Amino acid sequence: MFITTLFILCSLTLLLLYFLFSIIQQSYALKSSKKPSLFSSYGPPSYPIIGCLISFYKNQHRLLDWYTDMLSTSPSQTIVIQRLGVGRRIIVTANPVNVEYILKTNFSNFPKGKPLTEFLGDLFGCGIFNVDGELWSTQRKLASHEFSTRSLREFVVKTLEEEVEQRLVPLLEEAAESQRVLDMQDVLKRFSFDAVCKVSLGTDPFCLDLSRPVPPLVKAFDCASEISARRATAPLYVIWKLKRALVVGSESKLKDAIKVVHDSVQEIIDNKRKILEENEGKSCGSDLLSRLLLAGHDEKVVRDMVISFILAGRDTTPSAMTWLFWLLSKHPSVQHKIVNEVAEVLNNDTSSSIESGTAALGFEELQEMKYLKACLCESMRLYPPVPWDSKHAEAGTVLPDGTWVGKGDRVTYFPYGMGRMEELWGKDRFEFKPDRWFSDESGRVMKMVSPYKFPVFQAGPRVCLGKEMAFIQMKYVMASVLRRFEIKPVHKMDKPVFVPLLTAHMAGGLKVLVQKRS
Repeated sequence: MFITTLFILCSLTLLLLYFLFSIIQQSYALKSSKKPSLFSSYGPPSYPIIGCLISFYKNQHRLLDWYTDMLSTSPSQTIVIQRLGVGRRIIVTANPVNVEYILKTNFSNFPKGKPLTEFLGDLFGCGIFNVDGELWSTQRKLASHEFSTRSLREFVVKTLEEEVEQRLVPLLEEAAESQRVLDMQDVLKRFSFDAVCKVSLGTDPFCLDLSRPVPPLVKAFDCASEISARRATAPLYVIWKLKRALVVGSESKLKDAIKVVHDSVQEIIDNKRKILEENEGKSCGSDLLSRLLLAGHDEKVVRDMVISFILAGRDTTPSAMTWLFWLLSKHPSVQHKIVNEVAEVLNNDTSSSIESGTAALGFEELQEMKYLKACLCESMRLYPPVPWDSKHAEAGTVLPDGTWVGKGDRVTYFPYGMGRMEELWGKDRFEFKPDRWFSDESGRVMKMVSPYKFPVFQAGPRVCLGKEMAFIQMKYVMASVLRRFEIKPVHKMDKPVFVPLLTAHMAGGLKVLVQKRS
């Protein structure tokens, strides 16, 4: 009771001080500001001290669509948000020219920045997704080398084959026979966690075995990632910082969850090092952890890197596949085209390939599945696993569309909104149309779409290293499932709720019945 009362009093005191500081800062800014008058006037109504808090709270249940609506009315697809007082502004853009300027042309001026690395620092530490400068560059070179090796790619395909054939397919067969309702989103997340742990750590958490309890590491990852993400959407950052200092509320839960994550991964590292020592430094596996330890890298750096890769690989691909399964249930003709493509690629007639499911899915076969890739791209255009990403300006600058960015301003590029801009995708932008990804009607030549128009894997120097592996996994799973089964949602949802956290997910999951394809 005492801690709660103290927390409330401290919060009110800090709020008062913040408002007083805002008034002083506003007065100073009006007198001495020399910034250019090129900034966008598009955005929500903003007032002294409270900024746009009124509009923010009115729309907090639909932030993504609120931002999208404002961007669609802005001539340059850029808006400026003053969330509170006259603190640092937030510039949100869906303009590909701006995105290229942020992620490539003026890359050095737009690091993640301290405010963002603070949100995730307790969980990610010094992992590659949460650092800038030399530390990022060093890890990037290291990870880039490992991800480019053919042996790792082959290990990924082999892992997927084992996980699909020995666990996912039997699970779906049992569900089809028993007519048991499955949450496809949960199944895909479990599948991905098993696969990413095998590839990253060389361990098997058996998460897809539904007869076992959910591993503590999984629960801890869920809790830590959700609370860390909610830090970034808090209107007053001082609140979560105070809660962290007092170890109360959600910050207390976060601290416990992070301890489980760090301790669990460290235990795996310790065991792996013992195995390597027993083998006198010889490689005992193709997993990423073995490669990093054999290269002699610091254990804390290795731990933080592995945690980053697990979190990225565990949540992004399940999100994309969940939404595609739902979209395919609404577009059976598209689903039929995927099934036919898989059969054609496997050099089998449709009925035999679907019925037996014996033909192998190798890397070369997966590369040939262009229509399936188009479906995945179209799904991610509408429902990107990472709906927004932000940087902070090191110095004042002007975006190509004329928007002024002040030093310290947060600049957010917005894949969710970009997928809904008429200027980028046409009047049918809200429709699921995989054919838009092909340059001709034959469906054989895919368009070269700029990564700054479709930045779901980032772009520029920070482009996602796991992009190719993500497509391998998604193609493997989608092809393996669709050639054997029909996935039918139990509830006829016009539009499920899209929930943005560190990675997005479908609210309530995707409850389905599984039927063997005939």
